[in-house]
Amino acid sequence: MSMQPKGSEEIPAETVRVARAAFPKGSLAIRVRDELGPLFGDEEFADLFPARGKPAWSPGRLALVLVLQFVEGLTDRQAAEAVRARIDFKYALGLDLGDPGFDFSVLSEFRDRLVGAEAGRRVLDGILAAAGESGLLKTTGRARTDSTHVQAAARQLCWLELVTETLRSALNEIAQAAPGWLREVAEPDWFKHYATRAEDSRFPKSRARRDEMGLRIGTDATRLLEAVFGPRAPDGLRTLERVETLRQVWVQHFHQVEGEVRRRDPKDRPPGANRLVTPYDTEARGSVKRDTLWDGYKVHLTETCEPDVPNLITNVATTVATVPDISMTDTVHAQLAEAGRLPGEHLVDAGYVDAHLLVHARREYGVTLTGPVAGVISHQSTANSGFTGDDFTIDWAGEQVTCPGGQTTRRWNPDRSPEGTPVIRVRFNASQCRPCPVHEQCTTSSIGRRLTLRPREEHEALRQARADQDTDTWKDHYKIRAGVEGTISQAVGRCGLRRSRYQGLAKTSLQHQLTGAAINLARIDAHLTDTPRARTRTSHFAALRPAEPMLDGAK
Repeated sequence: MSMQPKGSEEIPAETVRVARAAFPKGSLAIRVRDELGPLFGDEEFADLFPARGKPAWSPGRLALVLVLQFVEGLTDRQAAEAVRARIDFKYALGLDLGDPGFDFSVLSEFRDRLVGAEAGRRVLDGILAAAGESGLLKTTGRARTDSTHVQAAARQLCWLELVTETLRSALNEIAQAAPGWLREVAEPDWFKHYATRAEDSRFPKSRARRDEMGLRIGTDATRLLEAVFGPRAPDGLRTLERVETLRQVWVQHFHQVEGEVRRRDPKDRPPGANRLVTPYDTEARGSVKRDTLWDGYKVHLTETCEPDVPNLITNVATTVATVPDISMTDTVHAQLAEAGRLPGEHLVDAGYVDAHLLVHARREYGVTLTGPVAGVISHQSTANSGFTGDDFTIDWAGEQVTCPGGQTTRRWNPDRSPEGTPVIRVRFNASQCRPCPVHEQCTTSSIGRRLTLRPREEHEALRQARADQDTDTWKDHYKIRAGVEGTISQAVGRCGLRRSRYQGLAKTSLQHQLTGAAINLARIDAHLTDTPRARTRTSHFAALRPAEPMLDGAK
């Protein structure tokens, strides 16, 4: 199909007349069209379509349909039916009342085009650009970011289900590619064990029998892989997607000991970042955060938080589940800078902050990164009267350090941390520490006190951040960050943010871009209708909770 740009057309007069009569108070779709105008032009998606071929339905309108679909939680069939039958949708899309719309499969095809070109961000950017032109978006003030877990579309599998389904899916793919060869290779028991889904089987309850079953599955798959990679296998079997998945899962969970298949010890398996958790979504990963365990992905939402305008999501970043928040701070700043939406202050939780990022955000992007930093963690910090690194006097120019007991050392060695970041190793000799009157408060080491310092700018930024976060002024200001948790709650309740609709990181990322665009439309509509923001709910019983008793001497 080819795309022929049509430009931004006016709403047909009859559509306007009927929509005004049917919706005297308006609707979200009508108000958004009136306030923001046509959100997307066909030319914005011209690169997704070939120059020649059968004309496609307007991609600019399809992009708006995708967003409205997420706003109202519609399936593809329901969204296509809404375009055909609902007057407010026709008004928002600028269609004649008699326009028949499109087949629902067009939405899936259009999403595939967006995924293939990594163009999902264009949809979110289109909403934000229109909001900016209408004065509803302010990006130079404050922004806040938080992340949440996302369950993969494929359900979680126990270990026996994982290895069974991985082998079964590989057998099914080979059966399509080389049925005659597989008929000769397959053993009679394979049809008994792998012809139906693992969830339809009853696994043994005893540990011994489950281990025995796992080894049987491991042996069967090993024989299949040996046959696939053998000289008599048809060309192309080795490159089949499910066969490669089977090979990876077997390398991760099994090995051969003296010619016999054995299950790998947990310590001998790859880290979670590399370990497959389901054969049906090879990009999903298993992760854990406090009491939450999940297989899938993680999404980071950044939104504005300014008074008198709606809080709009300005950036959405999706990763596999094992990527830590700390590694996404600079990524989010780079994406915001590319889009021209960097805030002056960025409020985040402790997972996004360290000394390097405090300095880097200010130096590279002009952003003040605000979030709680970790306190000093050492044996001395846990002692009642111990000395931490902050109690030492540092002469950065002279490259020397003086301890609380008055001893000075010039043992100043630039080095690298295990993570590769620059540090400075400082050492006091045992001859200095032993006679010191505050030796017991300073160190328990018999060879003298050791310090690891960050570069000066990072060291001073971290000390200042620790001092600031202990003040009531900082704590009151930081309360603003909590609002992003309400955004995540809204996205979960309205758009199903915590469950991927699709398989794979790219399609899940598109889902999250559309979710961000949908939440923005809902918030713009709430702003236009003066709908007050919901307050945190407190149950009637919780409201009766007595106040916490004050400590002696507290005011």
